Amino acid sequence: MVASILVQYFRERGMRVIAVDADPVNHSLAQYRSLGVSELEVLSDGRVDQRKFDGLVERLLTEEGTYVLDSGASTFIPLWYYMLENQVLDCLYTAGCGVVVHSVVTGGQALADTLSGFAQIAQTTNKRNIVVWLNEYFGYIQQDGALFSQMAVYKENAAKVLGSVQITRRNQDTFGRDIEEMIGRKFTFAEVLRSGEFSIMAKQRLKIVRDDLYEQLDELDLSESSQAVTTAQKAAVGQ
Repeated sequence: MVASILVQYFRERGMRVIAVDADPVNHSLAQYRSLGVSELEVLSDGRVDQRKFDGLVERLLTEEGTYVLDSGASTFIPLWYYMLENQVLDCLYTAGCGVVVHSVVTGGQALADTLSGFAQIAQTTNKRNIVVWLNEYFGYIQQDGALFSQMAVYKENAAKVLGSVQITRRNQDTFGRDIEEMIGRKFTFAEVLRSGEFSIMAKQRLKIVRDDLYEQLDELDLSESSQAVTTAQKAAVGQ
């Protein structure tokens, strides 16, 4: 979901976007046909073959555009450590590319695991290049009464955080069902607004969600570099 939102957002802001789905388990981003996503097959004999990432890095360095890479939870850690071990980030920065890592923190049962994932990423980067998506769909993001900005894991890594985007918890009977239907059909916001299969009020609610997310992304100035490289981590089932 996060990766698809980023592709839509950058394109609506007039940028040339190249979307890549590297999730070996579920090519969900590639199912958005209107986004023109290419698939990166990284499995070899049932395991992630890190050498398959070489071709991806070659594209990042030679093809101009804004890349949105959806790694999937199972691929993200191997990809991230490949980038660190091979000093890919330094190579990209030297080539004039910006790199932003999108880490999803999810409320509900996945909260502890996704907070741990955020901490692992933050501890291995020396840049201020992490955007945290606070996904309240499965529950509010609170730990012992503390909001994310009040948690120790955030305070310890605040210098690495570029900003955050909040996916606000809304009425599940209206907004929730509309979002589920949009995701289930692999529709973009633009396709929903053009479709005759969604009611007027469903379109209105999804427009509210889109505008809210885009306004938050505008505040982060992610589109200021024409060669930003964005890696989206799907950190919980259902995202």
